[in-house]
Amino acid sequence: MFIIELTYIAELNAIDAAMRAHMTFLRKHYAAKRFIASGRKIPRDGGIILAVGESREEIEAIAQDDPFVKRGLAQARVIEFRLSQRAEDIAAAFATPSG
Repeated sequence: MFIIELTYIAELNAIDAAMRAHMTFLRKHYAAKRFIASGRKIPRDGGIILAVGESREEIEAIAQDDPFVKRGLAQARVIEFRLSQRAEDIAAAFATPSG
């Protein structure tokens, strides 16, 4: 399992201009079952993608294919970890609290 950490190195207006391409990239890898969850960091200086893959090299290549990275708008760091525990109801753990 992997965490892809994106760190913006460009102004947010440039990030916003590339957002459509980035969202297409995300949808492609969700459909391929490579991405599990993703979202913006707070403060908004990058993003996080939780990913699964056969190897670190595969995930590194995917991260480098992100339009933000390809266009020089963000840097990507891949962190590999061994999943040893998880919430029993992982879907509920990801649910946004109401209220």
